[in-house]
Amino acid sequence: MSKTWRPATQLVHGGTLRSQYGETSEAIYLTQGFVYDTSEAAEARFKGETDGFIYARYGSPTNDMFEKRMCALEGAEDARATASGMAAVAAAVLCQVKAGDHIVAARALFGSCRWVVETLAPKYGIECTLVDGRDLANWEKAVRPNTKVFFLESPTNPTLEVIDIAGVAELANQVGAKVIVDNVFATLLFQKPLELGAHIVVYSATKHIDGQGRCLGGVVLADKAWIDENLHDYFRHTGPAMSPFNAWTLLKGIETLPLRVKQQTENAAKIADFLAEQGKVAKVIYPGRKDHPQADIIAKQMTGGSTLVCFELKGGKEAAFALQNALEIIKISNNLGDSKSLITHPATTTHKNLTEEARAELGISPGTVRLSAGIEDTNDLIEDFAQALSKVSA
Repeated sequence: MSKTWRPATQLVHGGTLRSQYGETSEAIYLTQGFVYDTSEAAEARFKGETDGFIYARYGSPTNDMFEKRMCALEGAEDARATASGMAAVAAAVLCQVKAGDHIVAARALFGSCRWVVETLAPKYGIECTLVDGRDLANWEKAVRPNTKVFFLESPTNPTLEVIDIAGVAELANQVGAKVIVDNVFATLLFQKPLELGAHIVVYSATKHIDGQGRCLGGVVLADKAWIDENLHDYFRHTGPAMSPFNAWTLLKGIETLPLRVKQQTENAAKIADFLAEQGKVAKVIYPGRKDHPQADIIAKQMTGGSTLVCFELKGGKEAAFALQNALEIIKISNNLGDSKSLITHPATTTHKNLTEEARAELGISPGTVRLSAGIEDTNDLIEDFAQALSKVSA
């Protein structure tokens, strides 16, 4: 594979492994195990003296193609595909910490991500400090001698805050910690955390990579040495492996990723501008707008906006529900990154398990709504918002 290929080409051809039949589409190797020619060959395979697959829980040809294609785009040396995005997050965090270690995490995290570091990790003697990740001073103040991991997502879910990845990575290197970045909202097309100094990148491939509402998946990407030392055994022995069928589905989805994300981002930007002019909307947060609170950081580390828009209605929960219920094209769903435009009310769905105080800290009010723009006609989406807003009480 040529390293000079541009992203759209890599997403179609990267990591392709063809059988002796020369198929055009990647093959699905839907098998649990693999056969060895001799007992000696099996022994050598298990010793690591020869290359090859051993068991589908460890890896398969289809999964290998997906991992290699993701590496080509992310600029990573190695990757492991997981059954879901949360399997990727849990693996990336837990594989490298032990009792007595300390994690610093941005408080603005997806609800399940926050549960892993705030609730699950402490059950095993791993301490966690949550900080307002927008200020680098907060990361520095939270560091302890036993700090091993910094964890963040940027832009954040759902309020689209942006964190200075390079700044956090520089501090982490000074204290000997590893930075994990959940890059779902930026997509691998608009932000390259490894190039900014992060050590590990995680994705929910369920989102933009599949992007068509079909299957779950996740992936952890890093340098080979880190994966060999930390993730390899965790992955083999705890079993979060992706199904080969899902890997094949994701390979098909990733081929059209640039086309879909381009249209989704254009739609999101135009909808954000439309909503910003509506009297019933209190505020709009979108990484592509000049009024974004971290516009300077966005200009430095992102090459595009996002497919997501966050906005707040003046009428609170009642207005948010009225808007969502009145929409005709845009569907109510907690998923994102889909070809279909989806909308959700974070306070009662994705972030409902947080306390009201914790939601307020994150900027999630009763009127906060998150839109995931799809690939529909832009004017149809704006007209759908216009008619729905007309049914919201002033």
